[in-house]
Amino acid sequence: MYLVPERRKSRALLCLVGVLALLASRPAKAAEKPRLQVDHYDIDAQLIPAKHQLVAHTQVKFTALEDLSVAVFELHNDLRPTRVLDAEGKPLSVERVTQDSTIRIALPNGLPKGSSTTLTIDYAGTLESGDNSPVPGLKLAYVGPETSYMLYPGRWFPVSGYGLNRFTATMHITVPVFMTVIGSGATTVASGAPAVQEAVKKAPTRRRRGERERLPAPVAEPKASETGPVHTFTLVWDKPSFPGTVIAGQFGDSVYTAGGLTVHVYFQPLHKDIASQYGETAAKEFQYFSSLYSQPLSTNLKVVEIPDDAGLPTAWAPEIAALSSSNIGDKVNYRLLADTIAHQWWGVSVSPASMDNWWLNDGFARYSEVRYVEEAAGEAAFQEMMKDVSVGALAYDTVPLASVGKMDPFSPEFQSLTTDKGAEILNMLRWIMGDDKFDNTMRGFALQYSGKSATVTDFQNLAQQHYGQQLTWFFTQWLNSTGAPDFKNKYTVYRLGNGKGFRIVGEITQDLDLFRMPVELKVDTDGKTEAKRIEVVGTDSPYTVDTYGRPRRIVIDPNDWVLKNSPDIKVRTAILRGQGMVKQGDLAQALTEFQKALDINKNSSLAHYRIAEVFFLQHNYQAAANAYREAEAGDLDPRWTEVWSHIQLGKIFDLTGQRERATNEYRQALQTNDNTQGALEEARKYLQAPYQQKPSTGQ
Repeated sequence: MYLVPERRKSRALLCLVGVLALLASRPAKAAEKPRLQVDHYDIDAQLIPAKHQLVAHTQVKFTALEDLSVAVFELHNDLRPTRVLDAEGKPLSVERVTQDSTIRIALPNGLPKGSSTTLTIDYAGTLESGDNSPVPGLKLAYVGPETSYMLYPGRWFPVSGYGLNRFTATMHITVPVFMTVIGSGATTVASGAPAVQEAVKKAPTRRRRGERERLPAPVAEPKASETGPVHTFTLVWDKPSFPGTVIAGQFGDSVYTAGGLTVHVYFQPLHKDIASQYGETAAKEFQYFSSLYSQPLSTNLKVVEIPDDAGLPTAWAPEIAALSSSNIGDKVNYRLLADTIAHQWWGVSVSPASMDNWWLNDGFARYSEVRYVEEAAGEAAFQEMMKDVSVGALAYDTVPLASVGKMDPFSPEFQSLTTDKGAEILNMLRWIMGDDKFDNTMRGFALQYSGKSATVTDFQNLAQQHYGQQLTWFFTQWLNSTGAPDFKNKYTVYRLGNGKGFRIVGEITQDLDLFRMPVELKVDTDGKTEAKRIEVVGTDSPYTVDTYGRPRRIVIDPNDWVLKNSPDIKVRTAILRGQGMVKQGDLAQALTEFQKALDINKNSSLAHYRIAEVFFLQHNYQAAANAYREAEAGDLDPRWTEVWSHIQLGKIFDLTGQRERATNEYRQALQTNDNTQGALEEARKYLQAPYQQKPSTGQ
């Protein structure tokens, strides 16, 4: 299960990630070469929601990828290993290393390369806050009385090769009888099952010498009076993947079936009335992706609500598409849901062989979202979304995509590259190959590597087979280089004699010496529009186009098939970087990035609006009001900046005791008739009652 980056739900709909809460979804640092391969887990775990405690007894079967004297696993720092046994039941020494959330288990007799063994690991702890989370800032494992969620990236069980090591699992999860457990695979329920007890036995856990003590306090053996009546859910996932997510709570269960697919929607009571909308939308998206890629590992899907305090908008695992409560509303966010569901193919079914190949997960899922938008909303919506994707692709384009494994996987840079640049690469490959050959490549890749890990080379080889030509130049250019061309067009129009029309003799220039891509040239004339495919190679590429009507306008790459730079893109990438800084709490650096955008386009309404947001967060209401006014007077790109600037100004006037001026702004917001992100409802609400002190960004 991985995290999915948070995106704007307006035209900007920009990545993050995730989360920029994100979000999303990867190990805390670049993965080292794996030394062992986990094959299977048998997990017996009891949740004690009243005390926020987890008690677990886990057997891990693994194979040595090289000679081993120590087995290393990641485990949440709030969980204390209490006993480790080898395959013969003999106790082993375990050392806790809190800096990287790992435990190190000594293997006195060693384990030769290629050999397999099983360890039994008992552990327990309190999962209540995110203070010791393996992913700083995200509470990915929590046990509580309303909803408990233990997500795979939360390392609530001993993990090796996060996101890369495919495994099977059988989990027995004991919870109070009022809770339902949702996880991957076939599920059975047994009542009155005994609580797990082995994991709470007191046994010492050594810490690494010189390390500060941060081990969790011991957990007492659960008592019947603390747990009440319980039942046990058994989850069996027998296809190697990443079935490491468990969610427990009091959910309604709405079932939707279509064409062999079964969708369960597990929502809290507040959202039960709209569950059917999500079930129907999820089924449509699942069936669309099945038509593109064939069936994934399972035709069961569980759409689950998770609390906002996890810090991420969505999450996924085999058979699971989880949405945070704030992303569930009367109007289904079908884009966010599509991205999450697409991971049933790209992540669950096919997964990356290394961190450098991570865009095979997130980039493929992002482009699947793009394809569904194209299917559901048409060509114009597709092009608008690709503009958003191009901004994310270039926002942090400082490291080649082929080398992202060296980056911090939770950085905005990593997320931007793997998600949006990955999607851009697929879009450009589609332009080069044509729809039929591209779709055959994607389907073939999903089929050939179903249930397996794959590399970019595997994908390239398959693309070349379907295309019938070498694509080394393409993959080398976009995977091993940074930057994008900024096209310029120089041309002269000549009239041809004898009524034969006109000839355009021109040259496309850009500043990347090794660049090579086919680019569409669109010529608007007095008559019909002409289009020609030009091979742009190097910095100067001459072309000739004949037209019957007089040329009026020439546009390079009108449908945005090629990732390219432009003043508009530079403005939006600076704004996206600034938004990332806001999420990280670095408001001063955020203002610097927003100012860079204004240096390029002083009339950028979006840049002024983001600056106003920062001042509003700082309670600098005069500066915020000035910036919102500038946003209203700017280029109004995107259009929603107008309606939300009025609303935010109304809030400022309410906060400063100027109710008449506030209501005037809310009325002006209504006059825009722009309901982006519920703007009109927001304006009506504050016309009824003044805005109270409460952080809000409007978007």
